[in-house]
Amino acid sequence: MKKKQKKNTVKKKNRLQAFFITILAILDLGAVGCLVLAYGPNPAFKEFLITTAMSTMSHKYLARTIYNEATIKQVLNENTVVEINEATNLDAIEIGSYETKNYESEYERQILEKDEGNDVYKIFSFKEGKKTYYITVVYDPSRIDLALIPKLGRKGQTVKTLAKNNNALLAVNAGGFEDPKGHGDGSRPTGVVISNGKVVWRGIKNGWGGGLVGFNKDHKLVLTKQKPEAAIKDGLVDAVQFGPFLIVNGKSMIVKGSGGGVHPRTIIAQRRDGIVLFIVIDGTGKKVGYRGGASYKEVVSVLQRYKVYNAANLDGGASAILVEKDKIINHPVGYMDTGERLHPNAWIVK
Repeated sequence: MKKKQKKNTVKKKNRLQAFFITILAILDLGAVGCLVLAYGPNPAFKEFLITTAMSTMSHKYLARTIYNEATIKQVLNENTVVEINEATNLDAIEIGSYETKNYESEYERQILEKDEGNDVYKIFSFKEGKKTYYITVVYDPSRIDLALIPKLGRKGQTVKTLAKNNNALLAVNAGGFEDPKGHGDGSRPTGVVISNGKVVWRGIKNGWGGGLVGFNKDHKLVLTKQKPEAAIKDGLVDAVQFGPFLIVNGKSMIVKGSGGGVHPRTIIAQRRDGIVLFIVIDGTGKKVGYRGGASYKEVVSVLQRYKVYNAANLDGGASAILVEKDKIINHPVGYMDTGERLHPNAWIVK
């Protein structure tokens, strides 16, 4: 009896050892696989990881854990964008000059054919690969406003709350904000904010990249690298500071390599007929890990398809959200259960 028990004990011990050896072998293979991906002959993974991680505010460590600064700098230089260095030609924008009867393409029909009973805006969507584009078409840009939280620097609000408090028909996120460890309270914009022709926030000293993105007194989208006071003098009324500028005067920025990672994104754009497009791009819908989304090259291609004349990138990633009345239209990946997060401002349509 004792011999049998001893034999069974030995068998169990051997099975346990075999189990742990198998687990260690799997972990070793996983580690080797990661090393091959990170340092192997195919540069695709390295470029993807570095450009995606380094274009976020809170996850740069993912690239710096594996690669040194020289490698990161080299990859970023090979995968970047060059903006068009021109002032927006506002004389080319003729608000209301669109024709709603004859459509020269399916893309024009998607934009110009209004929903029955709604002359203010329409929303349509389409999928490309695993990502979804939600396009909001605003026919009258005078209906667009910049909504701000009551007290900048105190505590942010969700875009849905900003929309509700301003009686908005719809809203998208606007500028960036300080976001330590990815859970910021959304109260402190990272760049300049202009509201009703006044600078209401200057953000981090010397701003935070990008340029001023907003509307002038004639409801034309302005993209400018001017100082805030000079831009206001030229007629800028509402604006946030962000970027890059994707299209200026119908000319697309130059995209080198991937251009800077793959993310959920929010884009603001205007056509020559004055129609404004808000484009929100979903990724995988996952709140953690790889969130997917679109590259700048893919975004520019879509903008060209819809004859955009001026366009700029707004805050993206976990911030990208589209709200229609009380309903969240896309699948945001913020830290709240609903996928929302707190923001300092939003572009709204009244």
